[in-house]
Amino acid sequence: MTAHDAPAVRSALLRYRVMAWVVGILLVVLVCVGVPLKYLAHSDTVVTWTGVPHGWLYMILLITAYDLGRRVNWPWLRLILIALAGTVPFLSFVAERYATKDVHARLAAVEQSTADPQPDEAPTAGSTSGLGLDRLDQRFGSRRTPPAVGSRQARPAGAGLARLNRPWAGT
Repeated sequence: MTAHDAPAVRSALLRYRVMAWVVGILLVVLVCVGVPLKYLAHSDTVVTWTGVPHGWLYMILLITAYDLGRRVNWPWLRLILIALAGTVPFLSFVAERYATKDVHARLAAVEQSTADPQPDEAPTAGSTSGLGLDRLDQRFGSRRTPPAVGSRQARPAGAGLARLNRPWAGT
């Protein structure tokens, strides 16, 4: 997520929060008011008027949760738990709170990284900062300089696959 994506993430978060609250309130009314009325007073009115909208709006909640999760790169397990939270009374409020806290933390990190850019260092021998590969170094580890031609370096067991990606890793 970049600073350019922040407004879209905020919009997706707002949509998700509204849907989580609406679906959560409908489910609480359905379970705490409608079901007792149905079985004790034999009145299906509340169940009909809250159950059907809850079911349709739950589908929209799933779409908004997926949209938000896609924008902030949530893992699938988190998306599944958020989807299941809409089926348990009061749990959608808890899931909404944790999701909001997580997204706000991610947005704050992005805004802080854009507000305080790190000063560029002068490239040193063996570094890749002058080549624009800093992100690759951070993600995959710093690159090694190839050994001198003709030198034999000891290779640990099982390093054959790594050698395919780095032919200078030893022979």
